[in-house]
Amino acid sequence: MSDKNTEIAVNEGFAVLANQNVLNEALADDCQGLEFSFDRVKLPAGGGTAFEIPSAEGEDSEMAKDITGVIVYNHPAYAYYHDKYTGGNNPPDCGSFDGVNGIGNPGGDCQNCPYNKFGSGDGQSKLCKNKRMLYILREGELFPITISLPTGSLKSFTNYVKSQLSRGRKLNQVVTKITLKKATNASGIAFSQAVFGFVRILSAEERAAVAGVTDTVKAYAANLTPTSLIDDEPLVDPETGEIIEPLK
Repeated sequence: MSDKNTEIAVNEGFAVLANQNVLNEALADDCQGLEFSFDRVKLPAGGGTAFEIPSAEGEDSEMAKDITGVIVYNHPAYAYYHDKYTGGNNPPDCGSFDGVNGIGNPGGDCQNCPYNKFGSGDGQSKLCKNKRMLYILREGELFPITISLPTGSLKSFTNYVKSQLSRGRKLNQVVTKITLKKATNASGIAFSQAVFGFVRILSAEERAAVAGVTDTVKAYAANLTPTSLIDDEPLVDPETGEIIEPLK
């Protein structure tokens, strides 16, 4: 393919969203009164290196070695359980979607909360699990998928954000590739750790189109409740890689 044709193909990429208001219309009309949520990608246990992505038809999930798209929005997802969470549909006693204010018991200032201090949990972990919710828009799709990024991947994500900001790039202005690698904790237990890589900068047309999706997702996230912090089953402890069986 010639350079000219390549440039045209790239520029079309996410810019096709500029001519479609399907996302906003769907959330406003077709999803009115429904408990709507974006599909959530599952990370494997035991150091696996493939994501489990829900299929569009709602059948068996698809396994993927990487996820490539635009991180249109991201925010903290803190969850604290007074009693150790062993599965089920119980919402956390306290949760936060901004990493600043907790909702529930004990609630209040996350920074000064004793449950949000290293050493408050097993070993040097926190009783309040600090995660990050990522909303990723893949090319050719109108709805983003989400990843609940576990504690063991936060450092990798933080370093990637820093590297992009140091170059004057916001996450919703670049295409990112996310893969998994096998890592081990201090006890030698394997877990899956997310790795982030820069692919390319969006064109001006693409950035304008994606900005609209970012605004819509922000509005969606603003209406989340602590119930949204319930993990998919089976649960995986991010520090140990241990699979926690759900309650019967």
